[in-house]
Amino acid sequence: MIYKGVEYTVTAVAPGTWRWQFRIGERVVSGKTEAKLNLLAIRRVQLRIDRELKKAERE
Repeated sequence: MIYKGVEYTVTAVAPGTWRWQFRIGERVVSGKTEAKLNLLAIRRVQLRIDRELKKAERE
């Protein structure tokens, strides 16, 4: 999936647990989140991408 030009992935690991990953430049960011709905997990990753883009803009 792509959000604001950043390609990211969200995959189910277990019921209610999602693993995500995205890359901004050379930096790869990954982690896990807990959410019952896949759309909620996707939204959380998009918010994280927003934070990382803002952080990269300041640097």
